Amino acid sequence: MQRILVSILFCGLLLVSGTAPAQPNGERIKDLAAVDGVRSNQLVGYGLVVGLDGTGDQTTQTPFTVQSIRSMLAAQGVQIPGNVNLQTNNVAAVMVTADLQAFAKTGQTIDITVSSLGNARSLRGGNLLMTPLRGADGEVYAIAQGNLIVGGLGVEGRDGSRISVNVPSTGRIPNGATVEREVENPFAMGDAVVLNLHTPDFTTARRMADAINDNLGPDTASARDAVSVAVRAPANVDQRVGFVSYLENLRVTPGEAPARVIVNSRTGTVVIGSHVRVNAAAVTHGSLTVTISEDFDVSQPGALAPGQTVVTPDTDIEVVEERNPMFLFGPGVELQEIVNAVNRVGAAPGDLVSILEALRQAGALRAELIVI
Repeated sequence: MQRILVSILFCGLLLVSGTAPAQPNGERIKDLAAVDGVRSNQLVGYGLVVGLDGTGDQTTQTPFTVQSIRSMLAAQGVQIPGNVNLQTNNVAAVMVTADLQAFAKTGQTIDITVSSLGNARSLRGGNLLMTPLRGADGEVYAIAQGNLIVGGLGVEGRDGSRISVNVPSTGRIPNGATVEREVENPFAMGDAVVLNLHTPDFTTARRMADAINDNLGPDTASARDAVSVAVRAPANVDQRVGFVSYLENLRVTPGEAPARVIVNSRTGTVVIGSHVRVNAAAVTHGSLTVTISEDFDVSQPGALAPGQTVVTPDTDIEVVEERNPMFLFGPGVELQEIVNAVNRVGAAPGDLVSILEALRQAGALRAELIVI
């Protein structure tokens, strides 16, 4: 009984201090996983930006802007006759989006992004009118309003020529929305805290559970799958905060990434993992270049001879075939040998994709090939 009490007292001191034992190797759990339920929520709203310098929506093409202006003025006690044609050059209908961070409290402010919904050319100099921001459940969680900061620039001439830098139809308002409602968070619910890995890996999940059990006692943590590790936690909210603070500073050596080759077909970028291996295979690379050049000659008859002057084409076709040696890969060839062989045959990044695909089709590439 005395030994159990000493163990509990030691764990309690660690929780109060908020620091983990010295573990120089590995990564912090904070960098490998996130607490289940601690997440942001997306908010969206529809509003009006006013005060534009003639770069707002065009009346004939955005009738919803006119309807919004009428509704807004009616709410302010201004009645506009139906036969009055409103000009909206200084007004733009916009969509407002924001991320409501976890544990955000009433009265705090969050950043918002404002994007044109109609055909407004620029939102520069505009002011967003009070706009409610709603969550997926339809409830209002924040109210947005303020002056826009637009990083883009658009200039247009009378002849239709136009120069645009970045996107002037989108802007931001730092701290532009005030939180009006808090989102319920399951952090303090249940008898366990679940850690979700950013990258699913069975080895990392097992090592994380073992590291927690080594520091807090057997059966404290259990790996549910390749993503989730459940950890028994105190029911008291204050104690649970300190408990999670201790957990996220523990260090774990993550499992090694799988053998994988990632190719960006647009930019030609190729990333090859360190565990990529090639079975025994022979590789050669060559190219056939066909050059067609065409000149024109003038043919004309001699002096006083009958006939007409004509232009005749003169076509020259040249075929050049590069002859590159064949390279033999032995079983279990590593990354450096693959790179050296590809460089020796003079293959470009685009050609490397073809070589890797051919190796995969032949069953010689011991890695996952991903083309994005």
